[in-house]
Amino acid sequence: MLLDPPAKPRRKPSLTPMIDVVFLLLVFFMLASRFGTEAVLDLPLAGQGGAYTGPPRLIGIGPNNLDINGVPVADSNLAQALAPLMQTPGDMLVLRGRGQAGLQRLTDVAALLRQAGFTNFVLVE
Repeated sequence: MLLDPPAKPRRKPSLTPMIDVVFLLLVFFMLASRFGTEAVLDLPLAGQGGAYTGPPRLIGIGPNNLDINGVPVADSNLAQALAPLMQTPGDMLVLRGRGQAGLQRLTDVAALLRQAGFTNFVLVE
């Protein structure tokens, strides 16, 4: 007569370790994410801009240089070079990236213009 050992009852898997891992991931992603926006670049595209009046004000933005209507200008002299072309600080400025100019460079120039008091920008390709 052969006696089989009694069958072991099946253990139900514990969900506690999985819940701990999910909680730790949740805490990690909450601490690693950024909840606020520090700066928002809100530039309308050329087809959506308002009416353009006055002399041309095309600001070419290169990786290391700027130009206004094709005339090179230093970053520090941008506001002074634009002054004769502007009737009011709300006049439209056309920004155009050139060469390998990155988005950060465009953002820096837009911030420089905002600091100078200019408020109306249009981005063209």
